[in-house]
Amino acid sequence: MSGILIVGAGQAGASAAIALRQGGCEGPITIVGDEPDLPYERPPLSKEYLAGEREAERLLLRPPGFWAERGIEILTGTRIVRVDAGAQSATADDGRTFPYRALIWAAGGSARRLAVPGGHLAHVIRTRADCDSIRAALRSATRVVIVGGGYIGLEAAAVLVKQGHRVTIVEAEPRLLARVAGAPVSAFFLEEHRRHGVDLRLAAQVTAIEGKDRPEAVVLESGERLGCDLVIAGIGLVPEVAALAAAGADCPNGVRVDGHARTGLSHIYAIGDCALHPNPFADGLDVRLESVQNSSDMAKAAAAHILEGEGAAPYRACPWFWSNQYDLRLQTVGLSRGADEQVVRGDPASRAWSLVYLRAGKVIALDCINAAKDYVQGRALVERGARIPARLLADASVPLKALNG
Repeated sequence: MSGILIVGAGQAGASAAIALRQGGCEGPITIVGDEPDLPYERPPLSKEYLAGEREAERLLLRPPGFWAERGIEILTGTRIVRVDAGAQSATADDGRTFPYRALIWAAGGSARRLAVPGGHLAHVIRTRADCDSIRAALRSATRVVIVGGGYIGLEAAAVLVKQGHRVTIVEAEPRLLARVAGAPVSAFFLEEHRRHGVDLRLAAQVTAIEGKDRPEAVVLESGERLGCDLVIAGIGLVPEVAALAAAGADCPNGVRVDGHARTGLSHIYAIGDCALHPNPFADGLDVRLESVQNSSDMAKAAAAHILEGEGAAPYRACPWFWSNQYDLRLQTVGLSRGADEQVVRGDPASRAWSLVYLRAGKVIALDCINAAKDYVQGRALVERGARIPARLLADASVPLKALNG
């Protein structure tokens, strides 16, 4: 009997299988993943796991026996390369064919590689194997160049500096976190990393990596050569959607889905990092979000539609993210893209403050740095699109919950 096939054994795929069983699905459920591991957490890879503070077993989303106890089959080391939507079947790279009554595509993506001469010498951080390779290289490396000043690059820099490595970050944009945070947050983290000894090069383009078996220097567009023993590229994700695109799905940047996570192909859903979806917190735009929250909540929406049909509630979850760097915890709620006003709440010099984003007078997002109360209380403001005067938001002595009346 054909059951439900889930392609991708990460957070999204695992969450979908769990939601289906919890929702009463009694038929076969098969998860197919191309990594050798059972489903595990990715966020710790650039933090505790890279630092050697968390063992591989403690990354697992569930104990190994959990899946068999619930009748969920997991096939590791298996990559789906072809989907036949008409026949409702998927084919793996080893030739095996998997029929399905519903397919949930949760394949995520691969780390974007540096498209420059010598780019193959750069490591990336996407899988546990990637981090194992970096940790092995660090045994003999002392000078590290990280290409990319986003969350992954900054988290890795914080870990490696703490371990005593000399770290340089090269960022193509004129500021850190340029795609995800406002200028005050960028400036704050720039100063923090400099204070810890990180050498930062902004508005700098990498043109080549020199070296034979290992990197010896990163060459910048300016002609400067940065000597190094290890290069890590943290420049984004390439969505894994080629098989769906070949099957006829709309894949402009990831695979486009509706509010129930349905693709344009019959009986095929897509969730998580690779899904371009309508998000009620994105001002009517389709977005692709790479986060645990999005993976988990989209999985629940897809599972609900499979089990309940058109009566299922569409995806409507407030986005949230986090990043740990040094002794700083950045917590974000909402989506700041399109903000036309920013309000600094508290004193950045105290290292516990927030940046509030507004669009047309409505609170749409907060970046909270060592400010957990703002994060928790600010969620309600984002969820209802509260209109709060900037002068009140800026007054850190007034709890945000007092403004949510």
